[in-house]
Amino acid sequence: MESTGKVKKGAAGRKAGGPRKKAVTRSVKAGLQFPVGRIGRFLKKGRYAQRVGSGAPVYLAAVLEYLAAEVLELAGNAARDNKKNRIIRDMCC
Repeated sequence: MESTGKVKKGAAGRKAGGPRKKAVTRSVKAGLQFPVGRIGRFLKKGRYAQRVGSGAPVYLAAVLEYLAAEVLELAGNAARDNKKNRIIRDMCC
């Protein structure tokens, strides 16, 4: 046992409540831009199932990000073909 003194309550394993590490989001861990935490919250709140697995929001965020990137790439190509700098509604649909 260490006898360096009391550890503050709620120090979460840090000695005497030392400096706290910067939180790393699940989006950063998965290498995504879409918010994994928010998608998980919406899945739980929407009552799609009684329980939602920990990998489900990560997978859904990855799929949504992929689809958004594909649509944006196609719309950007259409804008460039029409010699436009801006994507408008008619280019993607």
